[in-house]
Amino acid sequence: QNYLSVDRDLVLAYKESPAGQLIHPGINEAGAVAAFTAAGTAYATHGVPLVPVYVFYSMFGFQRTGDAFWAAADQMARGFIIGATAGRTTLTGEGLQHADGHSPLLASTNPAVLTYDPAYGYEMGHIVRDGLERMYGPDSTDKNLMYYLTVYNEPIVQPAEPENLDVEGVIKGIYLLNPAKIDGPRTQLLASGVSVPWALEAQRILAEDWSVSADVWSVTSWNELRRDGLAAEEEAFLNPGEPARVPFVTQQLEGATGPVVAVSDYMKAVPDQIRQFVPNEFATLGADGFGFSDTRAAARRFFKNDTHSIVV
Repeated sequence: QNYLSVDRDLVLAYKESPAGQLIHPGINEAGAVAAFTAAGTAYATHGVPLVPVYVFYSMFGFQRTGDAFWAAADQMARGFIIGATAGRTTLTGEGLQHADGHSPLLASTNPAVLTYDPAYGYEMGHIVRDGLERMYGPDSTDKNLMYYLTVYNEPIVQPAEPENLDVEGVIKGIYLLNPAKIDGPRTQLLASGVSVPWALEAQRILAEDWSVSADVWSVTSWNELRRDGLAAEEEAFLNPGEPARVPFVTQQLEGATGPVVAVSDYMKAVPDQIRQFVPNEFATLGADGFGFSDTRAAARRFFKNDTHSIVV
């Protein structure tokens, strides 16, 4: 950059750099998706691979510009889409217009989009690395993808990456986060994103107050688990004489006895996507309907997806 920008004294001053470019299009979702698409297709139009990272309020992504993301998929765009301020109860202070409870469902309709709802930073690290390898790696055979990650504006405790982390489970959609510490009647708690701490607290209450032994699973992608299950069903349909492949979520939960409670900060239809691939009794908690203007705790009690609702 061989000039001084006119806004050089501002915090968000314009700057050019070969290491990357930060673009602030403002409240301009259509223009922002266009910029994402231009950068995401630069590998073809200019012969220069760029890695766009589009960060926005999650309510104003697939809800407002879903067709633009479909057009990006048609153009074989690649990149990361970060739905910030995700969840129906997590951003209660800015009005119901911002309460996103369904963007993962809309994203699931785009065949080029891989949707993840991580809880922890180490999960995001592995997901982003996988995305870089799949979209830009020399050995990848399926590069024309977009990764949609939902993140939240609520601070939660961020643990260190566990030893012997099930990285395959993180990438494919589910892994055992915290096994039960006591013997007793069994149950399985499946949670994603900001709801993982609620499930961990429910696990503690169930053990201490009810002597119930609960395992907690982090579901990083309900959508990808469903796609894997549907793919397994199609493989079995096309090859009736061969042993059927077991869906990944079914494999992970093999031997995990007791009823399953699946919870997220989205509509119940989001975790319901895997119901047919879970042989256990299956109950879903979520946030259906419009948003709710109150504290986070009150909103979660209203939708009945909080810790004590999981316990019940």
